[in-house]
Formats: sequence, structure tokens, C-alpha cells
Amino acid sequence: MKVLVTGGLGYIGSHTVLELLRHQMDVVIVDNLYNSQIETLTKLESLTGKIIPFHSIDVKNPLLMEPLFQDSQFDGVIHFAGYKAVGESVSQPLEYYENNLMTTIVLAKLCVKYNVKRFVFSSSATVYGDNPSPLTETMTLKQTSNPYGETKAMNERILVDVANANPDLRVVLLRYFNPIGAHPSGLIGEVPNGVPNNLLPYVTQVAKGLREKLLVFGNDYPTHDGTGVRDYIHVMDLAEGHVLALEQAKPGVSIYNLGTGKGTSVLEIIRLFEKVNGIKIPYEIVNRRPGDLAEAYADPSKAFHELGWKTKRTLDDMVRDAWNFEKNNTQ
Repeated sequence: MKVLVTGGLGYIGSHTVLELLRHQMDVVIVDNLYNSQIETLTKLESLTGKIIPFHSIDVKNPLLMEPLFQDSQFDGVIHFAGYKAVGESVSQPLEYYENNLMTTIVLAKLCVKYNVKRFVFSSSATVYGDNPSPLTETMTLKQTSNPYGETKAMNERILVDVANANPDLRVVLLRYFNPIGAHPSGLIGEVPNGVPNNLLPYVTQVAKGLREKLLVFGNDYPTHDGTGVRDYIHVMDLAEGHVLALEQAKPGVSIYNLGTGKGTSVLEIIRLFEKVNGIKIPYEIVNRRPGDLAEAYADPSKAFHELGWKTKRTLDDMVRDAWNFEKNNTQ
């Protein structure tokens, strides 16, 4: 199977590329390097022993994207490319709507035109809004709390409509929970631009001495220790879910949660990181961030029953691999 991976040098995209190649698929990467580094390509080729076709292209530009579809005869697309910082989306909503929607529209048009049958979309649990956990795929989606989340929900609606109009198209919407960890080699992992938006990269930067302390946003939530509870999933488990979704895509639209089904609080992650890695993480409790939910965790049973997918790696693996990558990361 020949697969186009947009955003394939980003955090989740790069790990998925490894898994696709492990399954003997032909991969072409498109990435404009907005949220990623070209050095990741060298690392992917080192880990796989393969030359990976790469194009530095902005996906929302159809004039640049169409020649790829003309020349390549893709069997499927996995679409990761997009802006992803929640806070930035609040201050720059137009940029987020333009980029995140147009990339999907351009790809969907080209898939229809060139008869590409499989389209796997990188969605998010943010589309559930403030629905109560455990979150299930059959829930009615509620208004999300930020433009980033709205772009994910809108993209889902766009792809549902495209699939309805094109019965041969197989669309899979993967709603991730909170990916953390890194490849066990320590060569690839999450490299945030500027101040990390996500918990684990912030923790690892504090552990490395790059930042003085971790800021914990709120300890007065209605949770067992007052801090926010999330469903943390190892990025390699997430990558494996993409391969299964691509291989088993059915005509029409399929929606799957990718999570563990278990919630873990911020303080529990800090204590586990300290225990597993033997490093103290100084932190300070500060005010809640607008829009943050008390808890969000998945019901992942549908992915297990229909795809045969479930998480294999533990929280210990996640915090160990995240720290192993940070120690090796010189970018």
C-alpha cells in the first residue's frame, strides 16, 4: 500500500511513519516544517534503513499538492498536518481556521479526483467538548472551548459530507486522547516550539534543567487530588492504531477513540515521572487555564472490537521513554 503522510515529520506523524514502514508500506511524507524539524527525516531513515520520499510543501496549496497525486497513485492518506496549540488558536483564530480547514479540503478534493480510497484523519478528544467521561463515539458533540478544537470538529463534518457524496471513499476519524512518550530508541519524540503546551514535554524540560519549574494549572477541580485528569496514551500505541485504521478502513465513515480508558491526574504523572526516572520535579500551583476540563478519558472499546487495537504500553513506559528522548535531544 502506498500512503501519503501529511505532517509526517511531526510528533505523532513521525512515529506513525515508522510503524507504516515496519508493515512494509510505501510512505511519502509531506511537511512544511512549521511544527517539525528536517533532522527527523534523517533519524527516520536511520531507524528504518530506508530512503523516505519527502516533500517540503504547504498542504493547503493545491498547485503544489496536485502533482504528487498525479505522479504517485496513492492508496491512502493519513492527514496529520495542522496547527495544534490551543492557546495560540485563541489569539489567532483566523490562521487556525484557514490552515486546518484548507489542508483537509485540498486533500479531500485530490483524493476524490485521483481515486484515493482511504483517508485517515488526525482528530482529537477535544471534539467532545464538556461531555462526561468515559467518552464514547456515539455521543453528541458539544461546543469545544477553543478554535483548535473547533477546527477538528469542522474537519470531521467536512469529511463525513465528502464520504456521503462519494460512497467508495473510506474515511476514518481517529479521536486521540493525550499522546506522550517517545520511540524507545530515544531518537524521535516530541519537540515543541517555544514553551511546551503539553504536560510531559514541560516535565522533561524541567528535569533537564531547561526550565525552573512546572506550572500546574489548578488544584481545585472536582477530581481525587484536585488536578486535571486525562487519558495518557503512548505515542507508539497511537501509531499502531493508525496502521490498523488504514488497513481495515470500511466504505463510509468510521470513528474511533484512541486512548487507554483510564484517567491519570497531573500530580500522579509528576510523582510517577519522579519515581521511574529518579528525578525531582519542582512545581507550582497556579490558576486554571480558561477552557480546561476537570477530566477527560476514553471508552476505547470500539477500537478493540472493530480493529483489534488496544494499548500495550504502561504509564511507566511513557514517562521513561519521554525522558530518554529528552536526554538525547539536542535540537
